[in-house]
Amino acid sequence: MSLPCRLVSLLLGIVLIIQSITLTVQQNVIYAINAGGDSHVDSHGIKYARDPLMGKTGTESDYGKQLLMINRAKPNDELLYQTERYHHDTFGYDLPLAGDGEYVLILKFCEVYFNAPNMKVFDVLLNNRHMVVTDLDIFSLVGKGTAHDEYVYFTVSRGRLYFKEEDSEIRGGKVKLEFLKGYKDNPKINAIVLIKGYDEASLPRLTPLVSEQPPQEILGDTILNEAAPTGDGDVQTDAKAKHRKTSGPKQPNPYSLDESSMMLPVFIAIGAFIPLLFCLCRL
Repeated sequence: MSLPCRLVSLLLGIVLIIQSITLTVQQNVIYAINAGGDSHVDSHGIKYARDPLMGKTGTESDYGKQLLMINRAKPNDELLYQTERYHHDTFGYDLPLAGDGEYVLILKFCEVYFNAPNMKVFDVLLNNRHMVVTDLDIFSLVGKGTAHDEYVYFTVSRGRLYFKEEDSEIRGGKVKLEFLKGYKDNPKINAIVLIKGYDEASLPRLTPLVSEQPPQEILGDTILNEAAPTGDGDVQTDAKAKHRKTSGPKQPNPYSLDESSMMLPVFIAIGAFIPLLFCLCRL
C-alpha cells in the first residue's frame, strides 16, 4: 500500500473514532432542555427540547442574545447560554431516569447581566435532599458572557439515589432538580443535560478559561456591594460576600479533559483533506 493510501486509512480511522464518541454521547442522553428557549441541536449532536416550563413557571429570557458572543462556547452552542429561565422564587424540573446505573447531570450557566461578583448567588438541590451546587456565583467563577458548566455525578441503585456520601429514595422514576432562591437576586438556568452510562472522555466540555485572573480584572469592572436593578429580578443588599461551599468530597475536575475539545477543530481540518488524499491515492 502506498504512503498516500496508508495516510487516507489513518485519517478515516480518526474520523470514525470521533463519530463513534459523538454517537455514544447522543445515545446516552436521557434528558436535555434549552431552558427559556426552543429546541436546538448542539455541536455534539445532542438534541435539546423546548423548555417544558414555557408559560408555566418563572420567566423565559433571551437577554443574553444582546451579547455578540459567549466565551468558551462553540458558535453552534452559544444559543444554549443566551436563553435562560429565572424565577423570583425556587423553581425546578422533573428529571426522568432510565433504571440503575451511573449518571452525570450537566448544568449550563452564563451570567449575561451583572458586571460584578456577589450579585447573583443561589444553590441547586437534587431529589429534595442533595445540595449538589452551593453558593453558585457565576460571575465570580468565570465573569460576564462566559459559559460555565457544573457536572453533578450520581448513581441510581434499587430505587435510591446516591450522591457522594448521601442517599435518598426515588419516587415515580423521576427526581426533582430545584434552583433555590438565594440571598442575592434570583436563581436561573440556561440548559440541562442528563446522561447515563457515560464515558468520562466523551463528555461534552467547554474550552479552558483564557486567563486565571479574577473575572473583575479581566473585564475591568468595579466590584459592587450595593443593590442594583437587574434584567431578571430583584436584588437584595448585602455588604458581605458569601463564599461558595463544597457539598462533600471533591468531584472529578470537570475541565481536566478540556484539551480534547480543543483538538476537535484539528481533526475536522484533517478530515477536509481526505477527498484530496483519496484522489492522490488513485493517481
